Amino acid sequence: MGPHPAVAAIRLAVRRVLHEVLAQHAEHTEDTDTAEAAARATRQRPLVLVACSGGADSMALASALAFEAPKLSVRAGGITVDHGLQDGSAQRAADVVARLTAMDLDPVESVAVRVGREGGPEAAARDARYAALDEAAERLGASAVLLGHTRDDQAETVLLGLARGSGIRSLSGMAAVSGTNGRYRRPFLQIDRQTARKACMVQSLPVWDDPHNADPAYTRSRLRHEGLPALEKALGKGVVEALARTASLSRDDADALDGWAADAAARVRDESGALECAKLFDLPAAVRRRVLRRAAIEAGAPAGSLFARHVEEVDRLITGWRGQRAINLPGRVEARRQGGRLVIRQG
Repeated sequence: MGPHPAVAAIRLAVRRVLHEVLAQHAEHTEDTDTAEAAARATRQRPLVLVACSGGADSMALASALAFEAPKLSVRAGGITVDHGLQDGSAQRAADVVARLTAMDLDPVESVAVRVGREGGPEAAARDARYAALDEAAERLGASAVLLGHTRDDQAETVLLGLARGSGIRSLSGMAAVSGTNGRYRRPFLQIDRQTARKACMVQSLPVWDDPHNADPAYTRSRLRHEGLPALEKALGKGVVEALARTASLSRDDADALDGWAADAAARVRDESGALECAKLFDLPAAVRRRVLRRAAIEAGAPAGSLFARHVEEVDRLITGWRGQRAINLPGRVEARRQGGRLVIRQG
């Protein structure tokens, strides 16, 4: 008798990602300069880490990694991040370390972080968490870090982007592969949250339910417990699946437009590297705004603080020029039109 369908689903999702990691590892080995170094790289099995909070999604992910990695000669380890935002968080992290160690994952670490305030509590915690995961991956030489985001998380991310009035990139949600050299992998984006929880239940895996996930003070929590259920009540079942599908389709479109904008960015500059307004004007609006956003970020504007309304204001220097003043952007960046050129720089 085979495993429960929920367990089979999470294991298959992880197996597919591990095959991708192994293929990337093999490509890296082929690109190694010397035969000796290539042989050494071949002997060294890739290390894959799972980021685990102790919740159902990440515990299911850890269990699937622990099961699949040995069969594919992949080393498997785990990282839990202690944000220090709740009483007993250090003990919770220690409990997660013990559970991951009991799964025979190695290495397993708990990393404590200090959460700032920039961008709000959710964004600040996310930034601190990814910084810790990046550091651990670099230090341990991990080929990949697995994240337990599910299809439900993807649907929530799409709705949050829609509520902000963001562009198609925000509607594309979370990528299955992201980060430096494709470090972060999300195997569960096609798996719903209930499947992950069921997989934990049938394997008798203890899980921790983060009280922040039920706290209405947090936007994502309100969306999860009030917004999405209301949409499904009004529109019928299938909203989560439809939103996740929208994310996938939007990502394809956004990737194509980003590629077009990257090619166009070089063609709209003069010999000195300045942006020429006439050439910018001739571009399709979606491409032109991507070029402008990229130029603002290169000048020092923080990507996370540069919103669509900022880019639209800069765009009006091209499409609605009436002698306006310079546009102030996040990061003390200024956009100004001078003599048919668009100058974007830090003031």
